Amino acid sequence: MTFTTIVILIIIGLLAGMLSGLVGVGGGIIIVPGLVYFLAYSQKTAQGTSLGVLMLPVVAIAAFYYYKSGNMNVKAVPIIALGFIVGGFLGSRFALSLPDAIIKKIFAVVLILIALKMIFLDKDKKTDTKPEATQTNKT
Repeated sequence: MTFTTIVILIIIGLLAGMLSGLVGVGGGIIIVPGLVYFLAYSQKTAQGTSLGVLMLPVVAIAAFYYYKSGNMNVKAVPIIALGFIVGGFLGSRFALSLPDAIIKKIFAVVLILIALKMIFLDKDKKTDTKPEATQTNKT
């Protein structure tokens, strides 16, 4: 894994953690698109890696099936998780200093911007492409 990839994974984790602390979401709308758009993960591998970050205890079974099918980058999981922890702390501290109405608007704007990008700016990607470090669970 290159230094640049590690930096991108940390940034994705920080952003996901901050957004999670701020408005209660992060994995599906930050980690997954971040891995797809910035690191060219397939949708399934991005989803599996995101689940790996959040795996215990909530989504352990789903993450296990993504891992078993080769759709999880196990090297990326702890790096994103570290950023997510720090980002979650920072995002929650910031959110607690804001009025509820502002947090609700931030949440709505984030969802709208991501939806608009997905509707109008996404290009088709191959569904079976995986980054080179993805198949770490095959023996």
